[in-house]
Amino acid sequence: MAEPFPLAPALWAATATPALPTPALADDVEIDFCVIGGGYAGLSTALHIAEAGGHVIVLEAREPGWGGSGRNGGQVIPGLKYDPDDMIATYGEEKGHKLLQFAATTADKVFDLIAKYEMDVPHVREGWIQAAHSDEGLALAKKRVTQWSKHGVAARLLSKEETADRLGTTSYEGGWLDPRGGAIQPLSYARGLARAAVSQGARIHGETAVTDITREGERFRVSTAQGKTVRAKKVIMCTNAYAGDLVPGLRQTFVDVNSFQVATAPLSDNIRKTILPYGQVSSDTRKLLLYFRLDHTGRLLMGGRGPFREPNSEDDWAHLVRVVTKMFPQVKDVPINYRWGGRVALTQDFLPHIHEPEQGFIIDVGCLGRGVGLQTAMGQALAGYAMSGNADLLPFPIRPIDPIPFHMFRRVGLAAIIAWYRFQDGGVKQT
Repeated sequence: MAEPFPLAPALWAATATPALPTPALADDVEIDFCVIGGGYAGLSTALHIAEAGGHVIVLEAREPGWGGSGRNGGQVIPGLKYDPDDMIATYGEEKGHKLLQFAATTADKVFDLIAKYEMDVPHVREGWIQAAHSDEGLALAKKRVTQWSKHGVAARLLSKEETADRLGTTSYEGGWLDPRGGAIQPLSYARGLARAAVSQGARIHGETAVTDITREGERFRVSTAQGKTVRAKKVIMCTNAYAGDLVPGLRQTFVDVNSFQVATAPLSDNIRKTILPYGQVSSDTRKLLLYFRLDHTGRLLMGGRGPFREPNSEDDWAHLVRVVTKMFPQVKDVPINYRWGGRVALTQDFLPHIHEPEQGFIIDVGCLGRGVGLQTAMGQALAGYAMSGNADLLPFPIRPIDPIPFHMFRRVGLAAIIAWYRFQDGGVKQT
């Protein structure tokens, strides 16, 4: 995967806690469990296997957190793209409530692990505000408050005035507050998961790209670019949007889109007090949503969709720079210090997919914009299934690898859809 346009390092790489040494695999290994991919899902899987006494190794092509796990916006948002009533209607009462319980607690998993392992991860948990950009968005906010309140969440509907007070912009018609949400330094969290997994006995090797996975009798032979191999009873692949062509057809089951972000220089105290003054994070109800927050150094971050190709100039972030000053004119003279992006795996049904092309070879794919909590929780579930074989421990059913029809044209179609969504969303309202 190509490196992002080298204007400057990503903000998270510049401010993260030091990485744990994860040297490349230097010898052949025989072990019970091999995890491929050192992002949230892979590291969480390894941690939970190791906690339960399993012998596990993680193989990462770069370093833990290099991919989307170290390049996202750091917002910890519970739930799925589906609302509670939709989950129950789709899956039935029993399975729907089981899935709802899983989705409702994904953010808890993140903050519980940070506390349990005393991770050196800047974090805050004052809630997530979904800001309504239109009357339609406000109706959606009302529906979500009603539905989540029925399930014990202290959700709050926010008026236009309350939203403006909490966000520091008058660009929205209102919104709702979910107190379960929060924010982390995402790369520090990935590194914290790696340290926790190693503390429990897991082995982690960076700069170790996997080139082939082959069944050999009762084990799998995992080959690496260095020529070293791992022979494991079970393999769990958690590469998400960075899957490549390792498994035939897998890359065609999702679309990998770029999520772009910019960050200002640290704000002065007087400006900082006017933007998200109560510590919440926010994303809005646009189909092509915008998401924003302050980080632990007092920088304003703004994120959204970018071009499908890898960026090649500052112009690829220009739309976000314009949004920043439209929504928050108080920062118009504050320079943009960082521009970066990472890839997100979007499945056709906006749900994580679990595949098992042959028994003992488990694949997890689908970040869907809520990957911090979602993939942390998926790791725990994958570990339980890998160790026990009990599929009831999985929140989603195992499904065949089913490529999206006409996937080769998918990006062309998505470009047209994005243009239409952008038209429907309208411009950002000037504050």
